[in-house]
Amino acid sequence: MLRNVKDLQGYTIQATNGDIGSVRTFYFDDRDWRIRYLVVDTGNWLPGKRVLLSPESLHSPLLDTEYLPVNLTRDQVRDSPDIDTDRPVSRQQEVALHNHYNWPAYWTMYDPFVAQDLVARPGGPPVPPPGMSAATPDLIDAQHHDVHLHSMREVIGYYIQASDGQIGHVEDFIIETDTWAVRYCVIDTRNWLPGKKVLVAPDWIREVNWTDSQVHIELSRDQIKDSPEFDASTPVNRDYELKLYDYYGRPTYWS
Repeated sequence: MLRNVKDLQGYTIQATNGDIGSVRTFYFDDRDWRIRYLVVDTGNWLPGKRVLLSPESLHSPLLDTEYLPVNLTRDQVRDSPDIDTDRPVSRQQEVALHNHYNWPAYWTMYDPFVAQDLVARPGGPPVPPPGMSAATPDLIDAQHHDVHLHSMREVIGYYIQASDGQIGHVEDFIIETDTWAVRYCVIDTRNWLPGKKVLVAPDWIREVNWTDSQVHIELSRDQIKDSPEFDASTPVNRDYELKLYDYYGRPTYWS
């Protein structure tokens, strides 16, 4: 199922024994454009605290009630490691988080050396790199800061650069809630083509300049101008996706 991120923000997180808060935003991995964490604002239950939850713990969103069930208890969430979600997430923090919940370490597929040095082991502490004491977490954090995790709340607003000029900005994302993959960026072209919004798949992005807040895509302004228009009031369906991929002559992600 494809859903807009802005629609999912605010959904109530429902633990097995009660509500724990609401979705504030998502962290995605820029290597494969997949959701790695939800940032949950625990509101009046744990005032001032925000927690990270992996898609590993999620069930399908309940669209009618705007609930997002998780296979966790309130006690598990309350006792989870404290993480400042306003700062970049370090690998050491991720290891502690995955150890606490017994989640698999997704980063092992990308960082074999980190996977060897900092192993998420259920029920046990992370193992520091050789020659480094477990009592030096600041040094571990500095060396293993995950530069590939980005907050969608921060990326919304980034400028979009086509191959021959600027076309607009990122307004939203569309994610697949079965796999928690980011399928599209929603682009608002109002300063160039007033009233038109278009979808761009991550595979069509050439690079993202995180310093300058710009997304560079492999499409021209003319291609964008004549592309199938996106209607944010209607859920994305397979007929629209087929039309979109056929227009750009690109292979579909589901084939």
